[in-house]
Amino acid sequence: MPELKRLHAGHASAVLAFELENRAYFAASVSDRGDDFFDQFTDRYNALLAEQEAGICAFHVLVADDDSVLGRFNLVDIEDRGAQLGYRVAQHAAGRGVATQTVLELCRLAAARYGLHVLRAGAASENVASQRVLTKAGFVPVGPADPADLGGKPGTWYQRNL
Repeated sequence: MPELKRLHAGHASAVLAFELENRAYFAASVSDRGDDFFDQFTDRYNALLAEQEAGICAFHVLVADDDSVLGRFNLVDIEDRGAQLGYRVAQHAAGRGVATQTVLELCRLAAARYGLHVLRAGAASENVASQRVLTKAGFVPVGPADPADLGGKPGTWYQRNL
């Protein structure tokens, strides 16, 4: 049974494998992270852990029974009892309700563990799957997203009060 875990240093190699294995799949719906992301992965990963330690963000991984990463589910820019939700799920796990179920779990954690009251998430207009996940998880559209916030793609901001 997959388990949502708070990101820690020991997840680094599994996260890198997840990102590499799914790079082309992700690039079809969101902007590619670019070669620099992979070339500087260790430094960037350590910076994420520092942000998490400072309370600016809360990063999570959905871990399979074999310790591989099935997805990343993040709360970023935590302030004023709110945060932005971001997530990505491995191609082989997509379309089976994994994202929706895990976003719902993270919403519960956001309120119970982090004391958050509102989450926002952006979805590109062409990313119908992400829009569906957010809607099923109780998010409602609240307005257009600046393409700069969505990797250059037009889209919509969604919000859920917790």
